[in-house]
Amino acid sequence: MFAGYEPETALIRDRIETDPRGYIITDSSQRTNLEGVYAAGDVCVKELRQVVTAVGDGAKAATALEKYAAAMQEKTGLRPRKPEIKEMKAAPGGEARPEGIFPQQVKQQLEAVFERMQEPLILELYLDEKAISEELRSYMEELARLTPKLTVRKSTEGAEHVPLVRVLRSDGSDSGLAFHGVPGGHEFTSFIMGLYNVAGPGQALDGETMDRIKALDAPTDMQIFVSLSCTMCPELVIAAQHIAALNPNVRAEAYDLNHFPALKETYNVMSVPCLVLNGEKVLFGKKSISQLLDTLEQQEQKSRYTGSA
Repeated sequence: MFAGYEPETALIRDRIETDPRGYIITDSSQRTNLEGVYAAGDVCVKELRQVVTAVGDGAKAATALEKYAAAMQEKTGLRPRKPEIKEMKAAPGGEARPEGIFPQQVKQQLEAVFERMQEPLILELYLDEKAISEELRSYMEELARLTPKLTVRKSTEGAEHVPLVRVLRSDGSDSGLAFHGVPGGHEFTSFIMGLYNVAGPGQALDGETMDRIKALDAPTDMQIFVSLSCTMCPELVIAAQHIAALNPNVRAEAYDLNHFPALKETYNVMSVPCLVLNGEKVLFGKKSISQLLDTLEQQEQKSRYTGSA
């Protein structure tokens, strides 16, 4: 799918040489100016941006990288070890399954994030009798077992569009963040970053962005419809939830669209990510936090103008 003209290279521009437009400069083997780092596809300086050229770049980069890794192994004597086979436990039906939901490497990464969190949080679950609710409960309880900073509790109050998990602060107040469904796949990182941004210290933002977030004073509800296999969805979800975590006037609730077909019809969701503002304005495509703030500010100005008129 054609994604646009702006290269998404902001993450590495201070480390890797790019042209004035942000495209990465590589040699014929896709090497960058930073040893051991290669680039491929439409983020590179090139004359033709098509799938076939991107695939070709990837093949060249992979081949060059393989040679580089082999040379470094000879130089350092360090070689990767094969992962150990995890102990399997029998499930209630007798079928073998891996121990726990998260692999050990993922647990270690999660523990590093949880250790930095400054405040404890409550994961409030709204469940029904469907299997997906049981999956969400297991998912959240497994997360909570990794850290004392997370507590899981079930709510007996009714809620629309279950199953869902709401992120509450330690005093029980609503952070404005919620996920309907199970935040797996590409949305797993989004969910963890949401927790981190609510609990603090959160992802660093420049002063101008912080000021723009705090200046939002109109009640704003953001519904973000996603697919767990969508690679472009997390950027929008993380941006929306980051804003909501810092401004009590803003809510950001993500939905795994696969489990809510009625909402898909209601808002005529043709692709993901899809953002619905205050149940009315429907927007498609990913957005950075700056682009999302542009949209929210325009919406506030429009509402003020309509109200004054």
